[in-house]
Amino acid sequence: MPSTRVAGRARWAGLVGAVLLAVAGYVGGALPDATAERVWRAEDGPLTVALWLAGTTAMTGAWWALRRGAPSTRWAYVTAGLWALPLLLTAPLASRDVYSYACQGWAYAHGVDPYATGVAAAGCPWADAVAPIWRDTPAPYGPFFVLLAALAVTVGGDLAGVVVALRMVAVGGVVLAASCLPGLARAAGVPTRRAAWLALACPLVGVHLVAGAHNDAVMLGLLLLGLLVLVRRPDRPRALLVAGVLLGLAVAVKATALVVLPFAALTAVAGRYTVPTLLRGGGWLAGGALAALAGVSVASGLGLGWVAGLGRSGDSEQWTSPPTAVGMVADYVGEAAGRAPAAVPVARAAALVVLAVLLILLWWRVWTTLRGLTDARQRMTPVEAARRPRVALLGAGLALTATVALAPVFHPWYATWPLLLLAVAARHTLWFVPPAVGASFLALPDGTNLARLTKAPGAVAMTALLVAVAVWGLPRLRHAIVDPDRTAVESPRR
Repeated sequence: MPSTRVAGRARWAGLVGAVLLAVAGYVGGALPDATAERVWRAEDGPLTVALWLAGTTAMTGAWWALRRGAPSTRWAYVTAGLWALPLLLTAPLASRDVYSYACQGWAYAHGVDPYATGVAAAGCPWADAVAPIWRDTPAPYGPFFVLLAALAVTVGGDLAGVVVALRMVAVGGVVLAASCLPGLARAAGVPTRRAAWLALACPLVGVHLVAGAHNDAVMLGLLLLGLLVLVRRPDRPRALLVAGVLLGLAVAVKATALVVLPFAALTAVAGRYTVPTLLRGGGWLAGGALAALAGVSVASGLGLGWVAGLGRSGDSEQWTSPPTAVGMVADYVGEAAGRAPAAVPVARAAALVVLAVLLILLWWRVWTTLRGLTDARQRMTPVEAARRPRVALLGAGLALTATVALAPVFHPWYATWPLLLLAVAARHTLWFVPPAVGASFLALPDGTNLARLTKAPGAVAMTALLVAVAVWGLPRLRHAIVDPDRTAVESPRR
């Protein structure tokens, strides 16, 4: 437990950092009329960058200082709330996606299918505020979020009001996730004071989910609530249906949540892990998820049109996605040799195949570990019973980690997907906290991604890092596939 002095310094340093970032948002944030030039070329550009750098450094440093846990769970919640307050009141930060949400909601509210028409062609009056790359692309989000965005448009009226409404929706998702953290952490045997700190005080949450109003917050809130229902009420048909509906709604916000469902099915088993018990619990869960997806698809009148929009999310090429970085390096080498291999699509396709195989292997490893826990003895000890939810939750967190690492595109807020689950399930944190710190420095207040400005050196560096991780990690894969610290996958015989 950190000393009172260290904790106090961290609290106020992080609050100062949040205030600096809030000021940076007002000076040079992702404002509606700030799409024509880079932030550093604006009149207040140097000031904006200086405020951003100082604020991000202060917040990440304070978060890092207490990475082993805050003095108490209440202290962690109060501090995270203090840090979020300035970010709640500032202009949109580090991304222009909130304007895309607004225009997609406007299009739907005015009878235009956002899955078939880009926001510019739809006639959205705020299309100029949307990042140019996304003005002509269909919405890649699920129908449940489109309904929420349309509701925000109806309630908000003008653009400022819609942005406020969408931010309230995102904050609601963060609050929902925050309310689930203690229950999940206790079920997994992780200190709640550490889980709350890692999940809520991370600058990625304040900057991107609160100030940036990303819909990932809604997905994560529904996801964690569904998992909490499963942890507390496994093998209860009514609870499984409710959990399935919540998880289905999470998928209906962002399709990424889909990779968690197979691990959620493992959490739904209360007794011995056998194929019949898995089918019974997983069947109720799947029924609830499918009912939710079908319900919002029919209620919105949009059907499954959003699935086609998912493919356009890879239009951006950045080295922060490892497979994209490998493809970019191959292209650079090919161009130096006088050829144009166009390796990025190939690398991305190969990575998706690897991801599919890895998710299957990961699920199988979790399944066999849980079966070992229940089959070792006719009656489990309390310690063995407590390990069950942790193994399943950790498997879900690692599935999201693999999805983020092997996806065609990486944006900084994607790191929040695995972060919240790993915060409640992983025993050691040094393997996922540093990447979250690095991701916090990737986006400038106006939404400029620094990866776009460092393409060649970034791609080379990422490829070298990927090779190093593969060389170091492959020999340890057998033990680390469920828990990198080797504590969650020990055989019951050990």
